[in-house]
Amino acid sequence: MKTKLINFFAIIPFFALLIFTSCQEEEIDVVAPDETEALTATSELTSFLSATSSLDGSEDNIIDRASCVSVNLPVTVNVRGTELLIETRQDYARIQRLYDEFEDDIDRLDIIFPITITNTAHEEFTIVSAQELANFIAECEGRDNEDAEIKCIDFQYPIAFSIFDTNAEIINTVTVENDRALNRFMRRVRNAEVVANLDFPITMVLTDGTTLTAENNEELRRIIFNARRTCEVANDFTRVRLENYLKRCPWLVFEFERDNENNTERYVDYALNFQNENVVKLRAREGDVLTGTWELRRTRRGVLLNMEFENLADFTLEWLIYDFEDGKIKIHEVEGNRILLNRNCDVVIDITKARVENFLQECFWRVARLNVNGTDNEADFIGTPLNFLENNVVRLRVDGELIAGTYNVIVRERGIGLEIDLEDRPNLRLRWLITFLGNDSIRLVNENNQMLLTRHCLDNDTDINRVEEVLTTGEWEIASYITREGNQTAQFGAHAITYGVRGRLAVTRGDASIIGSWFAYRGEGLNLGMRLRGDTVFSTLNFRWKIAEITPNRIELKDFNTEGIAERTLVLEKL
Repeated sequence: MKTKLINFFAIIPFFALLIFTSCQEEEIDVVAPDETEALTATSELTSFLSATSSLDGSEDNIIDRASCVSVNLPVTVNVRGTELLIETRQDYARIQRLYDEFEDDIDRLDIIFPITITNTAHEEFTIVSAQELANFIAECEGRDNEDAEIKCIDFQYPIAFSIFDTNAEIINTVTVENDRALNRFMRRVRNAEVVANLDFPITMVLTDGTTLTAENNEELRRIIFNARRTCEVANDFTRVRLENYLKRCPWLVFEFERDNENNTERYVDYALNFQNENVVKLRAREGDVLTGTWELRRTRRGVLLNMEFENLADFTLEWLIYDFEDGKIKIHEVEGNRILLNRNCDVVIDITKARVENFLQECFWRVARLNVNGTDNEADFIGTPLNFLENNVVRLRVDGELIAGTYNVIVRERGIGLEIDLEDRPNLRLRWLITFLGNDSIRLVNENNQMLLTRHCLDNDTDINRVEEVLTTGEWEIASYITREGNQTAQFGAHAITYGVRGRLAVTRGDASIIGSWFAYRGEGLNLGMRLRGDTVFSTLNFRWKIAEITPNRIELKDFNTEGIAERTLVLEKL
């Protein structure tokens, strides 16, 4: 999807222009076009202008999986049980982070209808169901469209047209500010409603930022033709630029087929890192790293990517790069060989001891997932973040107090590992192998267990700082607790809840108190984790709640099920 500012623009109909011109006092000095300069319904340049100004719907493919439509924002989606409001293009990364959060799960996205979509002709349609969307996409993808969007080049707006009558006399000039207006104007040209002439010079911008200037129709036609040919061989860049682009970030396997056999489940999330001197490193999900070679070469077929690994025959092949979009590469070869790669700049392929140690010491870490011998243990660590310090000291904040232990980043034959030793925490006192080191998370595994740590940096999030400031000011009471069974507020009685500045949670009534931990963090929205000791009525509060609303005197928390429906609502009000 192109990133130009879209200002809705309506072209005055042809006959209205005639009337308008008769009222003009100032004469416009433009030379009437000859046959080589006029844009007509059947000219190749007219077709090129339509294709260049068509909407590219590929940027939101993580939502609709189709490049012939784009879903208008905002839109609400449900990803793996989490409801997300997608308001900007940057929010697409939130969906990908949920997909990447765990291994061996199904990445499912459901759109909350109705929605509005835009097709390549910038026409908008209201879609009320998943089936209607599927039918629309099947129709537009199956259509033989000679004006399929040319993605490798854009106009530098504004551009202007002179409009002529049937006697080649000028009747008006029209200025176009964006793709949508240009595409609609070219539709009128193709319908023979107007005969128009471009006002030169025209500046075109390639994907890499290079600008090209055309002084006449033939120069403009040649510039767009060469750009389209570049797109068709899936090489938006020169070979050198493509090589540098491949090396800029790691690439994760999204789909994999070899010899007509679907091996996606086997290789999904394998990471490729293209490096200098034709070195490519591949990291498996289990952390193993293989080193091979890679090379790009241009042929009459297009750009070929050759990869060779001594102990991994499935990847060893010369692949044709047949589709190349920002953040996505499709490569294939005959006889049923195909790989789809997604860019992920957060992935660290070369996980070193020093890098892990520095990364651990930067911020607090929350145990987001912990499965030991098939049993989920993460609830034991609600509200209790880990803090890795220098000199191999690790602290766990429990009930406002710090429990100290030790940790070691160890070099193992299969990769870099982490050893944690905390008293009375047997589910952490294990040797872990680090399989993923990302910008905000670390995945660890051993024979029967897996753990996900997510980063929480102090003073970097104004929203979290505000939540903490509100919570730690004064005492709170449970004003409302609603479940699907009804209003359950009365069971809590008159108690005061206090959130301490160091994560200590206390529920008191008279001289009696229940102690626990709390922790506010960001994870697809704002969250509040609470865990109280013992088995009391207040154990129902032990959960990672979504913060739905927060004011200085009121906090509304919700518990959503996998379908995005609120099962419970907890309201706290300041005493």
